[in-house]
Amino acid sequence: MATVTSISGRLRDLLMFRLVPPTYLGLNLNLRPMSSSAQDASRAAPSKASDHNYESLRVTAAQRHVLHVELNRPEKRNAMNKAFWREMVECFNKIAQDADCRAVVISGRGKVFSAGIDFMDLGADLFQSFEEDVARISWHLRNLISSYQETFSVIEKCPKPVIAAIHGSCVGGGVDLITACDIRYCAQDAFFQVKEVDLGLAADVGTLQRLPRVIGNQSRVFPDKEATFDAALALAAEIATKSPVAVQGTKVNLLYSRDHSVAEGLNHMASWNMSMLQSQDIKKSFQAMMEKKKLKTVTFSKL
Repeated sequence: MATVTSISGRLRDLLMFRLVPPTYLGLNLNLRPMSSSAQDASRAAPSKASDHNYESLRVTAAQRHVLHVELNRPEKRNAMNKAFWREMVECFNKIAQDADCRAVVISGRGKVFSAGIDFMDLGADLFQSFEEDVARISWHLRNLISSYQETFSVIEKCPKPVIAAIHGSCVGGGVDLITACDIRYCAQDAFFQVKEVDLGLAADVGTLQRLPRVIGNQSRVFPDKEATFDAALALAAEIATKSPVAVQGTKVNLLYSRDHSVAEGLNHMASWNMSMLQSQDIKKSFQAMMEKKKLKTVTFSKL
């Protein structure tokens, strides 16, 4: 009986270790060594998935039952152009129906995971309209935002587990993407940035709705009272340089998303930005970016 109890205890501990791996800021870390068979499989040469042909993505059969989706614009730091927003939906809808696929790994080809949205390619869609009436411009933008939201929601809707393998910079739309994945692994050189606020807008395709659910906490630790105050003051000063439309819109939608489902948060976000994307703050922020000026040199109207 004692032997059975001992074995049961070890089995329970083993299962708990496997089911609850250590985490850091929402990044799941699995420290167990790979088996020799898994190592051999991971080194096997991938073969191209014949029914996946895209401009912005590269899909290969990494091993049996596993597909590897790569963001495939390394020369543009995997910035997300028009083709990407369309092809991600097509790709993951196919994967969802692929009976042979049981898991997916998504990564970025080249030096970084993703530099985020390619505003040079998408700018005309976002900030130009043939309509003059504000209501009609707003409805056009709402439909556009909703379609972009689906680019990442389709990952979440896919029944196959999706693992993000992140290296280098993961900025803006890259954060939207990885928060829609089920598991996030990263290299030591990975860093993350919600960049939209620097462009005069609140992130509107998933980060504000999903990020609070996948990170560990919002705390930092400093050595003493003076250092704590200095850091708090520096952060407040940095926030004050941003567009008040973007900052206040970000807070409103973070709080809304905390108390609602992801779907409700995305719907609220689309309704919010259908008007806020018409702000002059966006034009000022983009002009500063193109002229390589710091945001603190930009004068935003009071709000």
